[in-house]
Amino acid sequence: MSVVGNEPVAVDPAEGEPSAVATAVPPRRGRGWLVLRRGVAAAGLLACLAFAVGFFVFTDMVGRAERRVNASADAVVALTGGAQRIADAADLLKQGYARRLLISGVNKHTTPAQLADLNPELGDLVDCCVDLDYRARNTIGNAIETRRWVQQHAFRSLIVVTSNYHMPRSLVELGNVLPETELVPHAVSADRIDTERWWRDPVAAKLLFMEYLKYLVAVARTYVERDPEDSRVAVFVGGRKPVATVPVLR
Repeated sequence: MSVVGNEPVAVDPAEGEPSAVATAVPPRRGRGWLVLRRGVAAAGLLACLAFAVGFFVFTDMVGRAERRVNASADAVVALTGGAQRIADAADLLKQGYARRLLISGVNKHTTPAQLADLNPELGDLVDCCVDLDYRARNTIGNAIETRRWVQQHAFRSLIVVTSNYHMPRSLVELGNVLPETELVPHAVSADRIDTERWWRDPVAAKLLFMEYLKYLVAVARTYVERDPEDSRVAVFVGGRKPVATVPVLR
């Protein structure tokens, strides 16, 4: 036995050299932490990969959502956020694809007459076949108010009109509150935003990425909650209650 520094080292009598027993063996606890760190790193890498793949799947969903309606339904709902949404919904009503139209999320200061002036395609439809929802404050509120309207009229099928990038999340929210209602998407291309070649347009890329995040939150939230109308999570996500305390329809 010889001493190197302050540590004893076993010496092989035949060779006069330190033997293999002198090799330090890492403690088992250190090995466990190493395995744990590697596992966490691998899980994080897989999560990032799944997130990235999910984004490309989402953009593909947006592209496929641009298909137009070719089947009729009991009613049509237009989620406000673009003039073309209302125009397309009114056109569907005129062509007989649906019997009644709900425009959800109308500004509380907008009267039916003003809405008709702003959207001439509505014409005389406002008086006979169009209902206006003033309560919805966001997409969750759109779903809540649409459910009330659908139940009031006993509709079984519904054409959903909104922007193509907004369609996936809208279908999640509406499907959550209307599980037995057939939803037929009618997507409208976003104004001045090329969602098909989004990688060439920073504005489109940012819009799709933010909508992807909202879509993931909507999927997770609707998976665990019972009803968005009584959900604290829905209030937290939207920053306020999804519906306002004013008359439902005018």
